[in-house]
Amino acid sequence: MKLFFRHFGEGPPLIILHGIFGISDNWVTIGKRLAEKFSVYIPDLRNHGQSPHSPTFNYAAMADDLLEFIEDHKIEKPVIIGHSMGGKVAMTFTLEHQEMVEKLIVVDISPRRYPGRNVHFDMIGAMMEVDFEHIHTREEVEKFLTERIPDQRIRLFVMKNLYRKTRHTLDWRLNLQAISSNMDYVFEGIDTNEVYKGAVLFIRGGKSDYITGTDTELIRNFFPSAMIQTIEGASHWVHADAPEELCRLFSGFLGKTCTAGEIETV
Repeated sequence: MKLFFRHFGEGPPLIILHGIFGISDNWVTIGKRLAEKFSVYIPDLRNHGQSPHSPTFNYAAMADDLLEFIEDHKIEKPVIIGHSMGGKVAMTFTLEHQEMVEKLIVVDISPRRYPGRNVHFDMIGAMMEVDFEHIHTREEVEKFLTERIPDQRIRLFVMKNLYRKTRHTLDWRLNLQAISSNMDYVFEGIDTNEVYKGAVLFIRGGKSDYITGTDTELIRNFFPSAMIQTIEGASHWVHADAPEELCRLFSGFLGKTCTAGEIETV
């Protein structure tokens, strides 16, 4: 699958993978800062953003997409950063293709299986309920979503997926049917006997429960050299809540400066 991507800068290659319901645009601001020292690639994962749609939606398929992307663009030994679902893709790929990865950074996700979370199902349900035959503006979409997704930040995050399909018609870029049908795969854990002994950094949000103390043993089973850092006060949306601290941790791990700018949205 040929993934849509954004590219910034020159230097050693670095790839950033967004999370579920996300798009490459969510990471552009941090990507541009990293581009001061790196050649930064930010793809839209399958069924997201401007990348192609497919009924197949699981980590094996997304890791294969990443392999094709790296080979197509002749990228050698990239640093890979993945947030949430993108972190699971990054872990899966790294364990399968260890010789191809320079360093791995995983933002607020563990290798374990997660129980289904109501917030994800609420988001999918709300988006699928929008009737674009009768709702024609972004203002109308937000009004419709307000009762169903009361958290404004999550609502605006969802609305980043809107696009104008025709002059008078909006639609979602997400392949909602495929994502909805395969959510069990999104929550599944890493299942392999492979071990990656290279440099790995896990970053967790202090207010998030996606990585807890009980995950440390499992993380180091797969990634024995892993460092685990916490950004206090940050939620699961670490890059939105604490961009300066996130960039500081990136800088220390990568040995190159990442200066944070203003982050507009998750």
